[in-house]
Amino acid sequence: MPEETLFEFERDMTTADVAQYLRTVADRLESGDEFTLESGTESVTLAPPGRVEFEVEVERETSKSGGSAEIEMEFELEWDEDATDDGDLNID
Repeated sequence: MPEETLFEFERDMTTADVAQYLRTVADRLESGDEFTLESGTESVTLAPPGRVEFEVEVERETSKSGGSAEIEMEFELEWDEDATDDGDLNID
């Protein structure tokens, strides 16, 4: 299935700022409210269903030149656009 990027954001932030952003998203997921991601002129409004596919991936990226490695952690939520499931999202 072809992919279409609806929104993209990347910048250096303090871990405290990232935590606050993730808390806001978590609160919206828990309440079932839709939420809008905005950056500059880009925005996307999301209304996740009560159950989503949740993936966490951690990678170590090493430099071929012998520089220090980077750790990358990704959180991914995925759902069908027409999903209507009202189940719970549990993160342990």
